Amino acid sequence: MLKSCLFRVSIDATTADPPAAGSKFLPRAVGEVRHMLRELLIGFGVVEILKPEPIIRLCERIGLRNPGKTERRPLALTGARLEGLVFVWLLVRGRQGSTLVSALLGAAGLALVLVPRPIIELSQHLVYAETDRLELQPWVVPAARLLGVLYLTVTLLSQRPGTETTDEDRDGADRSPRWRRRRSG
Repeated sequence: MLKSCLFRVSIDATTADPPAAGSKFLPRAVGEVRHMLRELLIGFGVVEILKPEPIIRLCERIGLRNPGKTERRPLALTGARLEGLVFVWLLVRGRQGSTLVSALLGAAGLALVLVPRPIIELSQHLVYAETDRLELQPWVVPAARLLGVLYLTVTLLSQRPGTETTDEDRDGADRSPRWRRRRSG
């Protein structure tokens, strides 16, 4: 799919005439990239649910100078699995029935992007037994911000195109027969 998307981009780039205004190429290409990114993140979430240990070790090698001298709490594996489950849940189901989960992940992502240090300290205390022994790499803060961007990306991708709730939708929901029965009864 990526190959076909790139092929279309290269053909459009080599033609003398740019795509006409209102062309459906750009929305289609964006939709394909969005779909591929969703599938990739769903795969990552499944791996994180089934095998969190290699992902945690990789993150420790990236973020710590002394990953071999740390003592992880059992909660670390549960937290990684929960993160993977949230990714898969949101990306497969969308926002239907999971707006609270989506809002929480979005808030965590925003916090990691804007103020990563308190979140890093909190996660260290949740994941490691002796936080005094941790030697952080200098790029932990930028890496935490990237994790926040990942969380925000999952949140945005969980909303399917064309599923935004409008005021008309809310007004129409208020006039449903069930609503009338509750008001009249």
